[in-house]
Amino acid sequence: MTSGVAPWVLDAVGGATVGHTLTLEKVADERVLGRGGFALTSAAFRHGGELDPSFTAIEEDAVAPPLEWTPPPPGAQELVLVAEDADKGHVHWTVWGLPPQKGKLMEGETPPRTGKNAHGNSEWLLPDPPLGEEHRYVFQLFAIDLPLTLMPGATHEELVRNLDGHVTAAAVLTARFEGHEVEELDVEDLDDVD
Repeated sequence: MTSGVAPWVLDAVGGATVGHTLTLEKVADERVLGRGGFALTSAAFRHGGELDPSFTAIEEDAVAPPLEWTPPPPGAQELVLVAEDADKGHVHWTVWGLPPQKGKLMEGETPPRTGKNAHGNSEWLLPDPPLGEEHRYVFQLFAIDLPLTLMPGATHEELVRNLDGHVTAAAVLTARFEGHEVEELDVEDLDDVD
């Protein structure tokens, strides 16, 4: 299902097909990807690596993964993060108000401002693909040339409208996760503690 998806977006995501148009393709172009060495990483997974269950619906106390980025090119006024399911198109997280400098979000940290995810709430939407189905989650970080005036709780569509024409650099990090059964502890598996 690559029709309409630019080859540079496919390469940025990891080379596989993309089921819908990512925010990256809507608001940026190939020239801004990695501009000035702008990069996004995570201590919890490598680009294209597997997302730990502690960041998904499998774990009861799951939180957003840690993310870290290099300084954006000069002229950036704010950083904006969008996380999307590349296979189903669901928006998992929108974050803005991040300072335009080298920085990070710690595991489970509450960001400055968040917008609505695919379920209509303003938090990290825990990945929960169907059993045995692998999905890719694309974290897209944008440096923009003006501070956003969006109110917390804005929709993804509102965010995209405000980003369009203002992205000066972009960085991408992709994680994979396959749907699992939630395993419950069986009392018979416990050793006697006598």
